[in-house]
Amino acid sequence: MTLKMSILLKCLLPQKSLIRNFIHRKGKGDAGKYEKIFAPGQVSKERTVPDRIPKPPYYYKKMPPGNTIGTPEIKNVDQIQGMRRSGQLAANILQECRALAVIGKSTNEIDARAHELIIEANAYPSPLRYAGFPKSICTSVNNVACHGIPDDRQLIDGDIINIDVTVYLNGYHGDCSETFLVGDVDEHGRYLVEATRTCLDMCISLCGPDVSFNKIGKFIQQYCEETKLESIVDFIGHGIGSYFHGPPEIYHYHNNIGGKMRPGMTFTIEPILTLGESDIALLEDGWTAISLDGARSAQFEHTILITEAGAEVLTKVHE
Repeated sequence: MTLKMSILLKCLLPQKSLIRNFIHRKGKGDAGKYEKIFAPGQVSKERTVPDRIPKPPYYYKKMPPGNTIGTPEIKNVDQIQGMRRSGQLAANILQECRALAVIGKSTNEIDARAHELIIEANAYPSPLRYAGFPKSICTSVNNVACHGIPDDRQLIDGDIINIDVTVYLNGYHGDCSETFLVGDVDEHGRYLVEATRTCLDMCISLCGPDVSFNKIGKFIQQYCEETKLESIVDFIGHGIGSYFHGPPEIYHYHNNIGGKMRPGMTFTIEPILTLGESDIALLEDGWTAISLDGARSAQFEHTILITEAGAEVLTKVHE
């Protein structure tokens, strides 16, 4: 282990026994105590969006996901201000959802509250109808890597849940997610969540003008080797703006794909790290991605803006 990474882990997990348990384990796998998700629950009907709310084009007709291949957009001052507003709203909604990530609350109830708050802000819940997605946010519990559909399953003691919120406000999308602890989570789960949070923070710290996009993936690969975690490589970060998904593509693993960050670019970084292997499968709903080995994963996501001086987190909550 490098000295820099050793110092990082001591800051991340001050309890030395926790560090020892994970960085010296010989194989991948999740020996923690948690309930695995094997099938979707009961999904409620689509929530209504008032006529007064401006809607993206995919609300009116089913469209494929956005194209993430091509030249990243350089946003002007007005576009950047629009992105700041949508990002701030997404961050605030996500923090409201945090209070609902408690024992006995269903993910459908979290979705209902998020939908209500987004509509109250005169915004649109971006996931709704995007490529056919049926709900207003994504909720991914335990061994669900991402894109979990909110349903009637109630959260139980020991769960970890990722809540992914994207809003469409005044023509711009803002996208962020966080993984929350429910009740008394075992040490494996706590380690996973904190390590993933730190991974995203360190990725953001790498960003700035003329930095290669692939620096993010190269760092994540090294980080996972040091922390004995695995990156789920099937899912990427993406450009964002008046479109939900666009260029550039941000890979969360070692790669040599070209392209550099320029001031005015906005994109997400959203690593998904797991205690097990990176292989995933989709449930029959066509969205819910679960780990093949049943191991838990955690995800954190921010929308960032490249500036002349570095990077600005657009989805950070302002105190």
